[in-house]
Amino acid sequence: MANVGFIGTGVMGTGIIKQLLAKGTAVKVYTRTAERAQKVLDAGATYCETAKELAQQSDIVFTMVGYPKDVETLYLGTDGILGAASTGTIFIDMTTSSPTLARELSAKASVLGKHVLDAPVSGGDIGAQNGTLSIMVGGERAAFEQVLPLFEKMGKTIVYQGDAGNGQNAKMVNQIAVAGTMLGVVEALVYAKKMGLDEKTVLESIETGAAGSWTLSNLGPRIIADDFEPGFFIKHFVKDMTIASNEAAQNGFELPGLQTAKRLYEVLENSGLSEKGTQALYHYYFMNK
Repeated sequence: MANVGFIGTGVMGTGIIKQLLAKGTAVKVYTRTAERAQKVLDAGATYCETAKELAQQSDIVFTMVGYPKDVETLYLGTDGILGAASTGTIFIDMTTSSPTLARELSAKASVLGKHVLDAPVSGGDIGAQNGTLSIMVGGERAAFEQVLPLFEKMGKTIVYQGDAGNGQNAKMVNQIAVAGTMLGVVEALVYAKKMGLDEKTVLESIETGAAGSWTLSNLGPRIIADDFEPGFFIKHFVKDMTIASNEAAQNGFELPGLQTAKRLYEVLENSGLSEKGTQALYHYYFMNK
């Protein structure tokens, strides 16, 4: 049985690690703030003092950190895990990151006789906790096949997207769709409220019709209940939309709908709401701008 390591115990990482543990996979973990690992340690994970130590002790290493710059430092920095691991190690970066960086990491790993898959996910905290994530994977097919049994413990929909970087590009497609859907859901509920309708009753009417979506059914009730705690942080969503915008610009096309959503979320981020959930876009319409 492969030795499995996981770096990153945030909202998503914690849910994924717990799924692996519950389904019989021993997991070593590392996070920069040790206290943030307590939930998974209580569930049976083993803590490593450094990321380098974890990489040296693992055959398969999952990473899920904040930003592309964090991924780059983690893999390629002075104490980078890519150089520390043994030949044949498979790394799976589940961070939503840059497709360009994903291709760079894969190429550098190949030279060293190692493998890096890019495997961002969709489904939020609920999907992580329930093991129902959608996982989009780019990289070497043989490495994907080797890791597939582990993906199946954390996700319901696992799709191989092709070459390195394509997992990240697929996630950008997802985030673009989410941005537009979230904007529609929030503005619909704002309209309902301002027109004096009962939001719960309206939601009951529309969520099973043409307007139905995961966002409406799962985050609509949170909005109505004034629950803006994060399943996914605004600051990370802004990061994702920035990556998608940059990739589009570099390839010569524009996404004006995405730019609109990004601008509204940046207002919230700059107003101190960066660590609220994406459904907190609702607040934008009640702010004194």
